[in-house]
Amino acid sequence: METKKDILILAIESSCDETAAAVVKNGRTVLSNIISSQIALHTLYGGVVPELASRKHIEKINPVIEEALSTAGVGLSDIDAIGVTYGPGLVGALLVGVAEAKAIAYAAKKPLVGVHHIEGHVSANYIENPDLEPPFLCLVVSGGHTHLVLVKDYGVYEVIGRTHDDAAGEAYDKVARAIGLGYPGGPKVDALAKEGNSHAIFFPRAHIEGAPFDFSFSGLKSAVLNYLNSCQMKGEEINQADVAASFQQAVVDVLVERAQAAADEFHMERVALAGGVAANSSLRAAMEQACAKRGLKFYRPSPIFCTDNAAMIGTAAYYEFQKGIRSNLELNAVPNLKIGEHG
Repeated sequence: METKKDILILAIESSCDETAAAVVKNGRTVLSNIISSQIALHTLYGGVVPELASRKHIEKINPVIEEALSTAGVGLSDIDAIGVTYGPGLVGALLVGVAEAKAIAYAAKKPLVGVHHIEGHVSANYIENPDLEPPFLCLVVSGGHTHLVLVKDYGVYEVIGRTHDDAAGEAYDKVARAIGLGYPGGPKVDALAKEGNSHAIFFPRAHIEGAPFDFSFSGLKSAVLNYLNSCQMKGEEINQADVAASFQQAVVDVLVERAQAAADEFHMERVALAGGVAANSSLRAAMEQACAKRGLKFYRPSPIFCTDNAAMIGTAAYYEFQKGIRSNLELNAVPNLKIGEHG
């Protein structure tokens, strides 16, 4: 009997400030996952500077791909397809990855598969969980997105909840800046919150009329800023750890409550986390507890697969490739790409 050939995907991710490449076997086995982060560069400016990010991607992309191939112990001739993030993200940053992927696909005569960045984040859950298969509910929480997504099948998604304003990660960055923690806000707020009392200050939890699974974080962000201003005006001392912990509690409460309500409504027995904020220790613990209480199976990627990486893009590309989806050499960067759209 003929043994089934392994499918190897070379994946490229450059949607924001990480230049990443990976080699993924059969959608679930990561042979290499190389990430060149620009955090130190952007910290100088208090946030990501798009122009600088694009230049850095150009500088790093070839060495990162070469390292991904050599770490995996394969050459381009062994690769079955090239997967690349083509949206959403910063247009200049995306263009670097897309141009590189098209050039390799053309020169090496390999199929090209364009991948949606958020679908990549969702797919990160497949890497370490061989038992996880659709359908399941996924809460996607990142700097630019807060979505509740029904994963109906591989590559088939329905967004049932979204944010009306700030994404959760965006709120973290703004609050971090306001209490003087700097960039990147998420990990710094998470660390400081461990030293504070999460019930010290009550911050609002927004409900959207007629949209039970949607989110809004701008009111919460404003409430934190108003609290800080009011303390300064009255000359009261601000306990940064209490502010961080109380803010984080408000975010986590809303995220967990919406996800559990959606799991009930759509009869989902499996719930997953995805995106950069999915690395947050408080959110992971609260979600695990809530799922255990309801008898739901809970999945979350290791922190390295929560933040931007190419392994998750390779996983998403594998399932698209298996369904016969190919991109042509006219593939372009789409900064505002919606989930479920294909270029």
